[in-house]
Amino acid sequence: MENLNVRGLMKAISTGASLIYLITDNERRTESIALQAAARLKGVEPICVWNCTDGLSRGGVHVPDTVEPLRALDFALAQPGPLMFLFKDLCWFWKDGPFVTRKLKEFAVLSRSKILIIMGEEEDIPVGLREDLLILQQGLPTVSEIRTFLEQMQEREPLLKKACGENPALLQDVIMAAQGLDLIDMERAIRALRGSSENGDAKIVNTLFETKQLIIRKSGIMEFVTNDTSPGKVGGMENIKHWMARRERAFGVEKIAAGMNMPKGVLLMGIAGCGKSLIVKAIAAEWRLPLIRLDMAAIYEGTHGTPESSLRKAFKTAEAIAPCVLWIDEIEAGISSQGFKAEGGASSRVLGSFLTWMQEKRAPVFVAATANAIEMLPAEVLRKGRFDEIFYVGLPDVTAREEIFRIHLNTQNIDLGTLNLPLLAGSTKGFSGAEIEQAVVSAAFESLADRRALAQQDIMTAISRTVPISVTMAEQIKKIEAWAFKRAVPASGKYNP
Repeated sequence: MENLNVRGLMKAISTGASLIYLITDNERRTESIALQAAARLKGVEPICVWNCTDGLSRGGVHVPDTVEPLRALDFALAQPGPLMFLFKDLCWFWKDGPFVTRKLKEFAVLSRSKILIIMGEEEDIPVGLREDLLILQQGLPTVSEIRTFLEQMQEREPLLKKACGENPALLQDVIMAAQGLDLIDMERAIRALRGSSENGDAKIVNTLFETKQLIIRKSGIMEFVTNDTSPGKVGGMENIKHWMARRERAFGVEKIAAGMNMPKGVLLMGIAGCGKSLIVKAIAAEWRLPLIRLDMAAIYEGTHGTPESSLRKAFKTAEAIAPCVLWIDEIEAGISSQGFKAEGGASSRVLGSFLTWMQEKRAPVFVAATANAIEMLPAEVLRKGRFDEIFYVGLPDVTAREEIFRIHLNTQNIDLGTLNLPLLAGSTKGFSGAEIEQAVVSAAFESLADRRALAQQDIMTAISRTVPISVTMAEQIKKIEAWAFKRAVPASGKYNP
């Protein structure tokens, strides 16, 4: 399956393909590509366009009695070439329409110097057409396309032209910010600044980022995470921090942020509430990369297409926005050995898509996957080469707990001189980072309610009322620790990966 552009479409036509299926979620841009391709082919312009409400039209002239898809296909078969047809809504009629499938097969065999292009959003096509259809997929604009579009847009938008004239480096910043957006979305975002009182360079870039966040949020599959976390806000996890520092020293933060020499990714497994999600945010913030969260549960909901098509759409979006961090939270919810064995079809295709993409991706997308039950993941996911490293995030030791207390007490603006941090750390053996945070928050609330300064006893009382996860899930934690022994690098401790 190839990515669609004018050159790719021309190449497909030159090889003799007469029946082409274009998978797209942007009809206007895809139609524009088809029109540009037709303009380069001798004798086929103007193109014949069909939709289910108006039927066929060519050069603004409607062809009578062609609203019915079979009649439109009969018309296409009867016309002498060279001709190009663009059918917009035909995929809605072939799912349960054997007559439409048969007509298309006849077109593939009988057409001479004619091309029939079908547009659709789904990759699911009738089995009988798979051997006849050439499938192309519409991708988001490349960097070169974005640059050309923005250079042309400067002639239409004085605001953009003035800003780029005053700051020659701005165009490159705008191009980087616009990656992952379609051309029409870029244009709308920049035009929206016309009535704004803020017209600075930063405003143009920020507007594109806000547009990108809105589009990703509307997709329902992915979420643009607003992030200001730093490694200093993560207690413990010395080995992960050491791993990050080594790569920063080798490649440089500037080069990593620009997508050069980007590590492949890490898999973080361990106990809930111990900071897996927090360290993912810290990695993205430290490397100055946008953080996108993929909801594996949404992949299987079916509201955004088949699971495998939804996953591929998510990967394409991440690659378009690259360089970035793709955070796959609770990866075992969507890719598990139990689901693979039980469900077969969808689960196996999702697993296959994920493994292929992880192995062959070239875009600078750092994959940070988290898992609470890593034993549920298929062995293929854990094989070396998928991720750079697998870390086990366990319960914090006494040093890490003291550091976690210090971080959360500073967040609450509490004077540390009035507290005995070593005592607090020693009193919370078996506590997760999330449980320590909640103890501090609860104590701060009680002192605030009583209109007095927080005291050591407030935190000790909150600790005594907490039953830690190490008690409620003792058996599960022992299983996780036994699995991780010699299979994963401990996130904390003396061992340096």
